[in-house]
Amino acid sequence: VQLVESGGGLVQAGGSLKLSCAASGGFFSRYTMGWFRQAPGKEREFVTTISRSGSTYYADSVKGRFTISRDNAKNTVYLQMNSLKPEDTAVYYCAADFTISTTTWTTVGSMYDYWGQGTQITVSS
Repeated sequence: VQLVESGGGLVQAGGSLKLSCAASGGFFSRYTMGWFRQAPGKEREFVTTISRSGSTYYADSVKGRFTISRDNAKNTVYLQMNSLKPEDTAVYYCAADFTISTTTWTTVGSMYDYWGQGTQITVSS
């Protein structure tokens, strides 16, 4: 499975961006999908995840501001980011976890099998 993120860029605090992650080379609907991010000098951190059936989970830091969704027909997962803050500045990665379960998700990066190359989000104050 190959994952390609798009939609990153520079935005002012309080603004919005929508990331997309297009998957190819596999059965997209069989993967739990996740978004992670890594800020300069920091470790990669979990942002959000969506199960095969569409159930979602968010890190506390983005809850209420970010929304993950998936379109299995388009083999794409999205991350709508609203009310962006300077501390959201990071490289954002999408990831895919092949799983038999349709309802479970994971926040653990090492559980994901495939990763995209990342897209930079910079939020100016």
